[in-house]
Amino acid sequence: MKRLISDTFFEGERPLYVTDDIRLENVRFYPGESAVKESNNVEAYKCEFMCKYPFWNNENTLLEECRFTVYSRAAIWYSKNIRMINTLVEAPKMFREIDGLYLENVKLTNAGECCWNCRNLRLRNVEAKCGDYIFMNSENIEIDGFNLQGNYSFQDAKNVVIRNARLDSKDAFWKSENITVYDSSIDGEYLGWHSKNLRLVNCRISGTQPLCYAKGLVMENCTMTPDADLCFEYSTLHAEIKGRVTSIKNPDTGYISVGSAGEIIIDGNCRNPGACTIEVTDENRVPPDEL
Repeated sequence: MKRLISDTFFEGERPLYVTDDIRLENVRFYPGESAVKESNNVEAYKCEFMCKYPFWNNENTLLEECRFTVYSRAAIWYSKNIRMINTLVEAPKMFREIDGLYLENVKLTNAGECCWNCRNLRLRNVEAKCGDYIFMNSENIEIDGFNLQGNYSFQDAKNVVIRNARLDSKDAFWKSENITVYDSSIDGEYLGWHSKNLRLVNCRISGTQPLCYAKGLVMENCTMTPDADLCFEYSTLHAEIKGRVTSIKNPDTGYISVGSAGEIIIDGNCRNPGACTIEVTDENRVPPDEL
């Protein structure tokens, strides 16, 4: 049975430090630090946080219909089993070293450097803005319904499945491993460089020089916008692309099927000439003397 604390406020240093088995309702946390640190089995409902580092080293925390203001930076670190539902997060640097994070109907308006070094994450209907470097070095992530604006996302991330997302993100998935993206739009140059086992299914890709230096790249039923040029340099891949690709440059090994190609560049810098089969399938195929 949780002890109820409601309709009040706290401020200063560690007001509820090491306080287990509590439910907070309509509580405001004014400036201070570590308000609920080292506390387990905490529920917070319709609470507002204006303090730094309120939930560090906690286990089993439920946050529902709360607001983390910009002053509550670095709010939840080094914790386990965090659930956040219907919550507004205006603070930067949320979620570091979390094992077991569930977000549903959450808006992060200042999501820079969020979700670093986390494990076992599930996200449903999440919006993240200003989210540079989000999910860096994190692993075992499942996402369904995600709208991201922020560069360098998922850098060095591992074991990720993303569905129904819109990613506006330069340099997404750099050095990532075992990523699968379904039914999504990815907008941003230099996508997926140095990645391993990146799989894109029913995705729309835009931005210059995508998917270079990739190993084990798979594309199924994808489309690429006109600005997605100079694709696949030094990549090993199996790609089936609908419609036109502006240009393909020096792929390493594998197979590419594409409706049409504006330019296929195999020049003196190609590492394995002829090791990647490129099939142009429609009437706009590139003449053989241009291959």
